[in-house]
Amino acid sequence: MSKTLIIIPSRLKATRLPGKPLKLINNIPMIVQVYNRAVESKVGEVYVATPDKEIDNVIKKAHGNSVITTNNPLTGTDRVWEACKKLDIKGVDFIINLQGDSPNLNPKIIAQLDNLMRKTNSEIGTLAAKIIDDKEIVDPNIVKVKTSKPLNDNNFVRSENFFRTNEIKNISNIYHHIGLYSFTHSALNGYINLSRSENEKIRSLEQMRLLDNNININCGLASSLPLSVDAPNELEKIRKIMEYK
Repeated sequence: MSKTLIIIPSRLKATRLPGKPLKLINNIPMIVQVYNRAVESKVGEVYVATPDKEIDNVIKKAHGNSVITTNNPLTGTDRVWEACKKLDIKGVDFIINLQGDSPNLNPKIIAQLDNLMRKTNSEIGTLAAKIIDDKEIVDPNIVKVKTSKPLNDNNFVRSENFFRTNEIKNISNIYHHIGLYSFTHSALNGYINLSRSENEKIRSLEQMRLLDNNININCGLASSLPLSVDAPNELEKIRKIMEYK
């Protein structure tokens, strides 16, 4: 039976919210909250990949798995690959890169992505949610994805573009992207061997490295939208949301 590995890249350096992974939500560090959601998905083994001993200690204190990486990786996906090589776990077919700033992520969408990858024999996949408020289209803090066809509960379609600011007049098939990726082992290895593309650098979106090299990323419709925490006001919002959970 094929095996899936979940790796959460995490580091303390953050421009708008320094020390973000260790911020407390319900008296639990954010990175531990995300780790717990990944474990609850029951998809596979979970590891946090970090260059910071403080994060490593927090995960170990919570009886979790972590692996120390170098400071060299330029992106979270590069860090995930470094962790994969260091762990050297045999028989892994799918590697899920889960961003560490969505503590209220529903574990079911991790399993949803894993199921879509298996069912469609995809090499690379991600998820997105419907945009409820049109203001999200022009919000540079929200990453959007444009797909080749409208998303529904059953399909897994090609991603055409990822962006923060929208200059596209036709806004059909644009969704709120979720920071969750699944790669086959060979696809992740291929990603690492590509040079950073100009769009990746300009937009600060690592997935553009793939699209700029004509590599497909399939996208599915997530059953829920987690809140990403990138700024102090978003941290306070998520604290209130998760206060009684």
